[in-house]
Amino acid sequence: MNEELRVKDIFITNGPVLVFGGVYSNLPALKKMMEIAGQLHIPPGNIICTGDIVGYCAEPESCVQCIREWGIHSIAGNVEIQLRNREEDCGCNFDEGSRCDTFSRKWYPYAQSQLSEDSINWMLLLPHHLRFQYGKKRVYVLHGSWFNPSEFIFRSTPWDQKQADFEAAQADIVLAGHCGLPFHNDQDGLLWLNAGVIGMPANDGTPRVWYAVLDMKEQGVVYRHQPYEYDHESAARLMEEHKLPREYSETLRTGLWDNCEILPEEETTAQGTMIVL
Repeated sequence: MNEELRVKDIFITNGPVLVFGGVYSNLPALKKMMEIAGQLHIPPGNIICTGDIVGYCAEPESCVQCIREWGIHSIAGNVEIQLRNREEDCGCNFDEGSRCDTFSRKWYPYAQSQLSEDSINWMLLLPHHLRFQYGKKRVYVLHGSWFNPSEFIFRSTPWDQKQADFEAAQADIVLAGHCGLPFHNDQDGLLWLNAGVIGMPANDGTPRVWYAVLDMKEQGVVYRHQPYEYDHESAARLMEEHKLPREYSETLRTGLWDNCEILPEEETTAQGTMIVL
């Protein structure tokens, strides 16, 4: 990849910043996110997607076109990187033969078959990372980690591991995606914030999905996590009509992941516990 596309400098100098990730081809969830942004009066230039526009659900092409027409900032998630490189799998680093690996062998080829060449060409222009100055803070947007877009970083991930990303990115705030769960860690004046995803619930036993908002106040940069509900039933039914993994359509309804294969012990233990942030 061209180095100039690896990281893109953007300019957000004032006003709240809305952050979300993991659309996962879930058009009803994306439409609701757009509606919320309008209600909050946050313009497209202050909205960031942390990648994985395409994924498990039934409407990949429509989701890509919506993001494009919306005009927001977005990075490439590992799914976009794999699709634009014409790879045969999603690049999520699932263990071979695991349930997630088995399911990806259904939804990933479906996504490939649904996407237009125009959408693939647009993905070629997506940067891996974004960075901007927000007040006195240097903000860096990445998907998994600075070192690997497919690396899973969770709240329980040791701080030393996150510290290496802060140093590599030369950042005070990291806005991350990929792991599917909303959380924040702050230490020594540094903040790691994962807004969560909007295309799948957060394994907490509710169908809610998550985004985050940053803002500048007198005390500096503040943030809040925010869940919302949407018409998950229509998204689930459409997945079933297209013969996508029923385990994932059931997740939209129950708020529980089919398995915890990618999760550390702390996050596995929390399955089914309603998240309050």
